[in-house]
Amino acid sequence: MSIDARAIVLAAGKGTRMKSRTPKVLHEICGRSMLDHVLANAHAAGAKELTAVVNADLLETCKELGLACVLQEPQNGTGHAVQMAMAAIAGDEKPVLIISADMPLVPSSLLEAVVAARHAAMAQLAFVTARVTLPTNFGRIIREGGKVKGIVENTDCSEEQRRVNEVNAGVYCFDSKTLREQLARLKPNNAQGELYLTDCVAGIAADGGRIETVECEDPRLVMGVNNRAELAAARAVMQSRILVEHMLAGVTIVDPAATYVDVGVKLEPDVTIFPQTHVLGRSSVGRGTKLGPGTQLRNTEIGEGCTVRWSVIEETRLGRGVTVGPFAHLRLGADVQDGAHIGNFVELKKTKMGRGSKAGHLSYLGDATIGTGVNIGAGTITCNWDGKEKHPTTIGDGAFIGSNSSLVAPIEIGSGALTGAGAVVTHDVPAGERVAGNPAKALPKKPK
Repeated sequence: MSIDARAIVLAAGKGTRMKSRTPKVLHEICGRSMLDHVLANAHAAGAKELTAVVNADLLETCKELGLACVLQEPQNGTGHAVQMAMAAIAGDEKPVLIISADMPLVPSSLLEAVVAARHAAMAQLAFVTARVTLPTNFGRIIREGGKVKGIVENTDCSEEQRRVNEVNAGVYCFDSKTLREQLARLKPNNAQGELYLTDCVAGIAADGGRIETVECEDPRLVMGVNNRAELAAARAVMQSRILVEHMLAGVTIVDPAATYVDVGVKLEPDVTIFPQTHVLGRSSVGRGTKLGPGTQLRNTEIGEGCTVRWSVIEETRLGRGVTVGPFAHLRLGADVQDGAHIGNFVELKKTKMGRGSKAGHLSYLGDATIGTGVNIGAGTITCNWDGKEKHPTTIGDGAFIGSNSSLVAPIEIGSGALTGAGAVVTHDVPAGERVAGNPAKALPKKPK
């Protein structure tokens, strides 16, 4: 089910408890900012019109996202934030979903449920509650005869009210006309001297309006993040959810407590991930591949049946049956074709490694195009930087590059050519030719 509601995302809080120059809701959890998680969940639930209430630090970020935004300066409470958002929204009858940008764990299904509950009961308001272990900073739900009479913020609670364990989760769906009426009545009659959105609940109850609640069975899903400790706690919950989804889909994760997978990662069945492995960003991993231990992937595509150990791979593509590591570094558009081998302490940068080619040990290959069946000897480097510009190296099919060869780019090594151990190659080598020395010179041809 998708919802038919406008959405307001409250993101104007300063987040001073994070003690960070980064705005609170832009801190990342499992590859996305908290704000991105909330927006993605709202979109997944079907909300097509989103308005964010932001502070000055977030204004440019929200504009870059193409998000309609309203600047709240000064911050005078959640009620004031929603007043400003509603002033910018057309006055139609579409219900209004309100969520906070510091609640990254709220699933789209819960957003759908609260909108559906309001619609089914033709209520003026539906909102999410949870049962929590006391003490807590959440606002308490006050009921009389089972009916909601209001929400009292923790700072304004009496001792008796603080013993109530049903709390406000901060997710609401209002009838838009009712919301506008209640917002117009708000007054700062509280310990903070602010306009509270929660006072709209008591106002609706006093008017005899219908209020529905949807209880979230797992209170962790509605936790707000206000400091670094809560950020880590939310990340742990989200990471566990991500890993369980992959394991149920056929991925083996040897030690979930020591494995890190971002929310956007794609893993096919029969992938195996060993401990201390990080699979980040937009990475995807093909069936039967083994990752780790001690491996990091970022924005990398890996084909079927590969093995990657103790290595770092960024912005790279691996074909099928590729082996990498230990202690290799592949980056910035490296492309390793089927069956190739990248061994220990080998670095590839913007390099295409052809099918079945091998670089087993201690090499740097930058800005290179390497053909099929090439052997790169230990200690080989492409000297691609002249102090001002980068230059390409091309190595043809079946070439043999001897240990400790230095290939001074721009240069082309022809198919089937050979460079001797320690060669410093400063000129192109024709196909089938053998060179050695410093500077490298052609060797006599072998007698037939």
